[in-house]
Amino acid sequence: MSTATVFSVNCDPLTEEIEEVFREHYALVYRTAFSVTGSPQDAEDVVQNLFLQILRRGFPGGLREKPKAYLYRAAVNLSINAVRLRQRHVLTNDAERFDGAVETTDDAEAAGLERRLVDAMSQLNPRAVEMLILRYEHDYSDAEIGKLLGTSRTVIAVTLHRARARLKKLLASSSGGKP
Repeated sequence: MSTATVFSVNCDPLTEEIEEVFREHYALVYRTAFSVTGSPQDAEDVVQNLFLQILRRGFPGGLREKPKAYLYRAAVNLSINAVRLRQRHVLTNDAERFDGAVETTDDAEAAGLERRLVDAMSQLNPRAVEMLILRYEHDYSDAEIGKLLGTSRTVIAVTLHRARARLKKLLASSSGGKP
């Protein structure tokens, strides 16, 4: 998606401000969405939907105060919604997908694990997902996460510990006992 084509419709000061935020934070929003959804198409949809919402509703106060934190949280929430929506609407009209041979390669196993991980993450509290993504996708420390989300380092450490334990249980139950 080109930033030049996204905002060419309207050139008022608010749109220019949103365009600047888009350019600065596109990579963060996309990476976060991709980490949660596991799909480049869904990640692009999340980015597009997020910035369209901002264009339609106006510039929220939280976005002006802490743009990185606001956009990160919005990306996580929209990504979780996208995963949940995808789970509810399993596509079965692709008959060729069901007629083909079952793949038994390492790629198929890795894809299956990734799918199970995305499904398991969609069952976690959005706040826990935010912290997991910041820690493992963006390599933030507990202190950096706490500063970004406005909470203590201890709360971050405890939440991450509990989220990892819950993920382990969810992955084990989805695979018949093997995490």
